[in-house]
Amino acid sequence: MIGNIGLIAGLALLIFLALRGTNILFSSLLASLVIVVTNQLPLAASFTEYYPFGPLGAFTFAGKFFLLFACGAMFGNVIGKSHAASSIAIALANKLGPHRVLWIVTLSCALLTYGGVVVFVVIFSIYPLGLKLAEQANIPKRLLVAAMALGAGTFTLSAMPGTPSIQNVIPTVVLGTDLFAGAFLGIFGGMIMFVLGIWYLERQRISSHASGEVFIPSPSDQLLPADGDPLIEHNDYPDWKLALLPILIVLSAILAPRIIKGIASEAVTTADSAFYQLVNFASSQVILWPSIALFFGSIIALILFPAVRYQPLKVMGDGVMNSILPLISTAVVIGFGGVVVHTAGFGQFSNFVLNLDMPPLLSMFAAVNLNSALVGSASGGLQIFMQTMAPDYLAMGISPGVLHRLAAMSSGGFDSLPHCGAIIALLTVTGMTHKQAYKDIGIITVVIPVIATLSTIAVVSII
Repeated sequence: MIGNIGLIAGLALLIFLALRGTNILFSSLLASLVIVVTNQLPLAASFTEYYPFGPLGAFTFAGKFFLLFACGAMFGNVIGKSHAASSIAIALANKLGPHRVLWIVTLSCALLTYGGVVVFVVIFSIYPLGLKLAEQANIPKRLLVAAMALGAGTFTLSAMPGTPSIQNVIPTVVLGTDLFAGAFLGIFGGMIMFVLGIWYLERQRISSHASGEVFIPSPSDQLLPADGDPLIEHNDYPDWKLALLPILIVLSAILAPRIIKGIASEAVTTADSAFYQLVNFASSQVILWPSIALFFGSIIALILFPAVRYQPLKVMGDGVMNSILPLISTAVVIGFGGVVVHTAGFGQFSNFVLNLDMPPLLSMFAAVNLNSALVGSASGGLQIFMQTMAPDYLAMGISPGVLHRLAAMSSGGFDSLPHCGAIIALLTVTGMTHKQAYKDIGIITVVIPVIATLSTIAVVSII
């Protein structure tokens, strides 16, 4: 009993401290200590194994994703300081109108994540561009962050069929399904997420202008000159077509291996072909290959743009340093989840939900959301569910395809509470706090996905 109370108290404390803007490293350690003490976990093992080095350990995550964070931040710094992002933003604003920034950012992030680009890469790649557009449109920065969350962390990540996101891959291992399982359900739910998300963002944009709310940058943001006309090209800005080149090279390098494997003839994909081996390597390295692409894109940008050409090592080095805080901020929340999964209460809560007197699909929805909420991770919660509870739901008569899609969609709901690692990373990279931006993020990534998933479950029940 005390252990279960402590588990809830630890989670509540972490969320409370995150909303208060308390340092996330301190918050995660303090919340973990509450759980360790109340659940009588071994103190030494908890803080030297479970928290730092377990399967959900902080340094396990940091070690796995360090190169991606470093190269992503490097690329973002080069694109920002070279004025390439400013040039692209000016061109888009002149062509489409700055007021369309929320659509542009959402669809850009969605395209990247649906193509398999890791969420953290999307954050680093799109933020400099979105920042310039938000500045020109004078749209509150909180809405820019919410638009990034909508495009990168909702319908393409957990609902749309075919995406190589980790949430779509995990069920295939246990259920024997493919990435297009439950395609109709995914499209239906994904459209609800997109339509409701865009409606909410546009409604907030209109409301913010009516109330006089304006764009306010963070101290670290690279902005246009204060005395310049944001819709007029500056002399030291590269042509927008040239500015796009490094970004297109990065995206092409990331997506090309998957496309080549899908369309290449057998003659060029035989096992002894060096070309095939390279393509196979690139396709299998979901972290290393995007990191290489980002590094290569940074080199191309340094060659192309005079503004950063004369201090290349400093610009690249500053970018790498900028990656440390987002990486650690994300990792320590994952470490908190590493402690949570070792408690008896975690297993008891899972079993409790499994045995609830409700329709199997609603029970499954609750189980996946509970797991994801406790560990602050959609992929972590989904993986735990698939490994421990999925066979029971198959035995209840849920088809593998339906379970695949609805479990993946369910994982993208309560995972995005304030202690979610991806939310922490997004806020840290963009220089925002929970107090400033989480209300909008919460509606976009928690409320709307839950509505969409429950609506999809209702459709399954009817048909």
